[in-house]
Amino acid sequence: MKEIQPINIASYMRQYKLDGLFPEYFQNHIKLYGFQTGDVLFSTGEELSELYFLVEGKIKIFTLSPEGKSLINRFKRPLALIGDVEYVKGNVVMNSVEAVTDGFMLAAPFSELEKLEQDHPAFIRFLLETVSHKFYTESHTTSMHMLYPVEVRLASYLLSISSLGEGTMFHQEMRTSNLRELAEWIGTSYRHLNRVLKKMASDNIIERSNGSIIIQDLDKLSTLANGNIYE
Repeated sequence: MKEIQPINIASYMRQYKLDGLFPEYFQNHIKLYGFQTGDVLFSTGEELSELYFLVEGKIKIFTLSPEGKSLINRFKRPLALIGDVEYVKGNVVMNSVEAVTDGFMLAAPFSELEKLEQDHPAFIRFLLETVSHKFYTESHTTSMHMLYPVEVRLASYLLSISSLGEGTMFHQEMRTSNLRELAEWIGTSYRHLNRVLKKMASDNIIERSNGSIIIQDLDKLSTLANGNIYE
């Protein structure tokens, strides 16, 4: 991730109504970063000094198991916030973040945000809403694992890694070598996950080709997911 010339900061601020969150003078402290597909933006244990706002692109949040396996937790689109818990609690990064597409992030330094807190309640309210939403998301994911069958969980996962507005999609995250980790994450066995994938292929919802999965029918997949998505 590289800092770039802040030519689009004002337009991003207006687009996501951040110009109402930060006073005009504060916008001079905000930077613009660009990233590319596959970039590891943040790693577990890293110390942050800025709060990041995803304004373009898509990222995935993942955890590395003790064996070094990547377990995907969720996917994020704009406007996602990275570093809010680290800012509030003073912790190091809990989960790693990787770019799924090219994109951009705005960044505000922690040191300036601490000053802003003292006389700008709109920012405090924004943080409260963001953290509350994260708790809701975690609760929703737990409920999905407990209440919905594997077919729904898998369809929801596939939707979460798809790109809006596209019909047929290729996903590196779904290479066969990662299916055991996926089975563990959605709470099923590798054998049962394969059975579900075969059924989805026979129903022409997906196609398995060269060790990867291609979504063939986004509408059928959405119906199967029953309105749920891992985001």
